[in-house]
Amino acid sequence: MCVPQRDRDPGGGPVTTAAARRSAALSSRIAGFPFPFRADTYRYSTNVEPARVPVATEAGGWGGGILDIDGEYAAELAERERILAADPTRLTVLPHMGPACWDALRTLLRELAAQHPDVMELRRDGDELVWRNELLGIEQRFRDGDDDTLPGGPLGFLGSQIQDDIVLLDQREGSLWADAGLVTFAADWSLHFDVGMRFLEVHGPVPRVHEEGVISRAERFLMRLQPGQEYRRTNWTMSVDRRLDQSTEVYPLWGRDRRLIAEAPADELAERLQLRVEVQHLIRLGASGAVLFLIRTYLLSLAELAQVPAWRTRFGRVLAELPDDMAEYKGLTRFRRAAADWLLPDSCPTPD
Repeated sequence: MCVPQRDRDPGGGPVTTAAARRSAALSSRIAGFPFPFRADTYRYSTNVEPARVPVATEAGGWGGGILDIDGEYAAELAERERILAADPTRLTVLPHMGPACWDALRTLLRELAAQHPDVMELRRDGDELVWRNELLGIEQRFRDGDDDTLPGGPLGFLGSQIQDDIVLLDQREGSLWADAGLVTFAADWSLHFDVGMRFLEVHGPVPRVHEEGVISRAERFLMRLQPGQEYRRTNWTMSVDRRLDQSTEVYPLWGRDRRLIAEAPADELAERLQLRVEVQHLIRLGASGAVLFLIRTYLLSLAELAQVPAWRTRFGRVLAELPDDMAEYKGLTRFRRAAADWLLPDSCPTPD
């Protein structure tokens, strides 16, 4: 008789002394990874919580600030620059969203300077603002509100300083509208297609969320945000290899790998398959009233994830139990059985 594994560790909560000792031996990428699961099952929910509240995990922790600069900073910004050069439509701003873009720039440059005062600074010099970022070796002067004084305009320049993708939501006619953004690391969607759409339309293809009222509740929550209020949520899927850009525009570059990965040997599958987690921040901007939607993407291979036993067990159980329609929407159908079997080698075989 086959008996499922028992939990070796809790799936969330404070780091124990033993877990703290283990985290010291883990890479910084694992230690700071925002592992998203608090149970052995997963269903769509708004899962919104206040921002800036640190989250302790079995490996370390995350979430103490709005913007996270880590060891991937220079590489990810270089990748964004490459993507934008190849496809400028990844940065799209409808004409009425200029003030919101400047509002987002000022807000987040101040945030960066406050978090990293030793290497970043935003100061005024006469009628100009001066931004210093020693991590990138730049000092940029610009005039507030003058797009021509910043390379890429306010949103393009902001995207060259932070690892997050950026979407700005305008509120009018009783709805939110995705009217501006810089998105180079999308997970199977397209900013260029979605820009100008209502919030409810953007989320139209997601299974179950409309029947269960998840998206309409999320929109009502966002429309009630007051200036300066900050919240966050997580979302997840899986990727093959450390490919951040999984937008629909470049599907031929990543779709084939997703179809074939299930045939790979177990060791290769564990190294190449990635748990892909988005930490999404939701902030009501003060000057423009727009809702700033930040999407920071983190990738961790199954082999890395397995270094944290509680994560290995929990994610394996989530994959094994995930309803078929949700697995299909997330693009996991072809390889989730192989992934779950690798993560849970001592458990019952997962169903077809």
